Amino acid sequence: MLRNRPLPALVVAAVGLALLVPGTSANAGPVPGTGTALTVAAAPGQTSTIPDWRMQTSATATQAGSVISGTGYSDAGWLTVPARSTVMAGLIANGRYGDVNYSDNLKRANPADFKVPWWYRKVFQADPQPGVNTFLKLNGGVISRGEVWLNGTKVAGTDTVIGAYPTFEFNVTSLLRKGDNALAIKASPSDPAKDLVIHFIDWAQLPPDRNQGLFRDVDIAQSGAVSVRGLHVLSDLPLPNLNTATVTVKVDARNNTGSAVTTTVAGSAAGQNYSQIVSLAANETRTVTFTLNVTDPQVWWPYQMGAQPLYDATATATVGGARSDEQKTTFGIREVTSKMISGNLQYQINGKPILIRGGGWASDLFLRTDVRKIADEMMLTKSMGLNTIRLEGKPENDEIYDMADRMGILLMTGWECCSKWQNTGGFTAEDKRVAGASAEGEAKRIRNHPSVFTFLIGSDEAPVADVEKIYLDALKRADWQTPIVTAAARRSSPQLGDSGMKMDGPYWWEPPVYWYNNQKGGSAGFASEIGPGLAIPEMDELRKFMSQAEINKLTNYNAPQYHLSPSANFSKIGFWGTALDNRYGKPSTVDDFVRKAQLQQYETNRAQFEAFGRDFSDAGANQAQGLIYWMQNDPWPKLYWHLYNYNLATAGSYFGAKTANKALHAQYSYDDKSLAVVNMGLEAKQGMSLQVTVFNSDGTQKANETRPVPARANGSVRVGTLPQPSGLSPAYFVRLLLKDSTGKEIDRNVYWLSTKADTLNYNAGDWWYTPQAQYTDLKSLSSLRAGQVSVTSTTAPGTNGRQSTSVTVKNTGTSVAFFMRASLRKGQGGAEVLPVDWSDNYITLFPGESQTIRGEYRTSDLGGAQPVVQLSGHNVSRR
Repeated sequence: MLRNRPLPALVVAAVGLALLVPGTSANAGPVPGTGTALTVAAAPGQTSTIPDWRMQTSATATQAGSVISGTGYSDAGWLTVPARSTVMAGLIANGRYGDVNYSDNLKRANPADFKVPWWYRKVFQADPQPGVNTFLKLNGGVISRGEVWLNGTKVAGTDTVIGAYPTFEFNVTSLLRKGDNALAIKASPSDPAKDLVIHFIDWAQLPPDRNQGLFRDVDIAQSGAVSVRGLHVLSDLPLPNLNTATVTVKVDARNNTGSAVTTTVAGSAAGQNYSQIVSLAANETRTVTFTLNVTDPQVWWPYQMGAQPLYDATATATVGGARSDEQKTTFGIREVTSKMISGNLQYQINGKPILIRGGGWASDLFLRTDVRKIADEMMLTKSMGLNTIRLEGKPENDEIYDMADRMGILLMTGWECCSKWQNTGGFTAEDKRVAGASAEGEAKRIRNHPSVFTFLIGSDEAPVADVEKIYLDALKRADWQTPIVTAAARRSSPQLGDSGMKMDGPYWWEPPVYWYNNQKGGSAGFASEIGPGLAIPEMDELRKFMSQAEINKLTNYNAPQYHLSPSANFSKIGFWGTALDNRYGKPSTVDDFVRKAQLQQYETNRAQFEAFGRDFSDAGANQAQGLIYWMQNDPWPKLYWHLYNYNLATAGSYFGAKTANKALHAQYSYDDKSLAVVNMGLEAKQGMSLQVTVFNSDGTQKANETRPVPARANGSVRVGTLPQPSGLSPAYFVRLLLKDSTGKEIDRNVYWLSTKADTLNYNAGDWWYTPQAQYTDLKSLSSLRAGQVSVTSTTAPGTNGRQSTSVTVKNTGTSVAFFMRASLRKGQGGAEVLPVDWSDNYITLFPGESQTIRGEYRTSDLGGAQPVVQLSGHNVSRR
């Protein structure tokens, strides 16, 4: 049996392994089945990516790999699936289960189907040329293990291809045939408790296959006698001076032959050329280094602090004057450092402290890559004012890193909690090998991206000492430059010491005042994952993924909800709903529940980000250093832990955060009633003023003051306290208008407050929440007099296939027009246009006021219809 046959000898040590396998004869035949025809490149320096696969369960395809990888094998009846496709993703693409997003349709998948291996197969054409070497590259492991076959010969087994992240390169030159070739990969079942793979924990209902299969590209690369690999660039700025930079370019030159070779490695970076003659012994790999001095470098910054210039770097190996191989990359010149301040971690970019304002990223539940959707999410991220995305154990494919580089959004990467990754004390020798290869592979893949600013080698727990060393050694081999942190929780390890981060919750409802307290998840230090839990979308969105019976059940706070978490702690609305009832009044209908949910989500999300923004200018242990909102997005449609939903609809959660994260922002403090102005930029703003106005709930003005504001750079200033006039209604409004020296309004922020405060009981609760001792009283907002408004809109063409609609709303009545939401429709009565990048939404206008908001979107998303504006509010009827 072939499975007992020893594997060929190792010839290359890349990030993974590379094997030279003996040739065998193969019968040529026609390309079976369907899929995109592939003819692999034949010239040195070229790479071909497998465009799609044929997929089948091993319960049906019972033949040996030597047979399935034969060109004459018939894969009739197999499914054609995308290039990056877990088993579930492939089955969904072929309509196996219907709409798995709707209701509980995901239960249609039989878990037993994923207890056996699945095969991936591709037939391609090749025309091998003398002196050209062919390499099969796995740009990530196979979940959970892989068996790789080419033209009837086993290239690697499940003792080699292990885990989600190690990368592998195999020399298959001797196996390649002119004409048809057949590649087959067998993916083993996945168990996140036993395998170093990917786990969605309590983030959503779990994928039935536990992400078994292929989720990254498989490439076939050609090179001559010498290959170049691992091109990367290190930059060093003599901080605080940004006028010069030292740029170090490194690339590995690898001799693919059994004889000595002389090669010239040449290229360019940062506008400078370099070249070096290198003599390589048989099968030798050597790192070639070039050091460049760059005067007046274009320095890369996060978008709120500066520009995002990128440089190109190239490396070409020639042998005997002929090109043997080449690589290209982009990089940015920037320097990331960190320091401890009273036990809390602070990051600096190019020597400037930065308050991290981020969200926890969730990959697609089935690990599908939708590049357009990711681009839309990055657009929403930036528009919301977040400067960071945390990738916990789901370090995405390359596209998101390229987008982040161009957009100036920071990325923090690292391992996940609550699976095999966390149990480092129980790692076997094989686990340790896979862990090290995972760290090295991921680091080498993303190290050139200036957006990547840190690597967390643990999440809820720090690795034990020997595994910490494995990770640090791997990152050192990868020339990792940015800060390495031992855990996202307050943990320590022998070499790295204390993490300087905290993970004290909450993960479910907390009132706005919670975030200003320095206890637990409040605004002191670096909170690596905190959030108020529930994030109910608007009714249009609920109907897309829930039945009417499921929607109606939302007012039963003790009922399990399938579109909440599989974890018992987060499977019910629970005390989130109790707070809603006590604060806003028990909803009369499910529509009333959804409407009031937007208010509660908006106010606590705004307070969370505002509290950290204000306290970034505190001192010592009380200084806020960063927060990661738990979570940013949805892997699958759900009712909790997101700032925008699966379909990229933006509701109260999103706009509360967006309001708080404006680059120049006036805000109210729920703890001490102080007012503050926060400036995220690196330049101070002079001559500004803050107008603060207090209104009773009927719209009558109770106080109106204007105060000068010296807005400091990269920090906050206090601007007195909120006026406390007598005769306030139980619920009242506060309007903050920040104006420049000419009187132009540059920020607007409206609060609805109560004369009765929310309070907390810090002596009770659990790791995921702190209970309330008293609730604020905002119930009278449900009996506001009806608001009267006029609405006008204009639409203008934009660029790159986009257009914008501006909506002007004017309060024409005598009462407050409260919490009005505009949406764009595909024609009168049509579905909502998504995604739309709104400048603002859920706006409140006092009598005589008007406000214009702008929504930008793809013209094609209208589906040929005309855009129609729909507007409704808490006390404004839909129009």
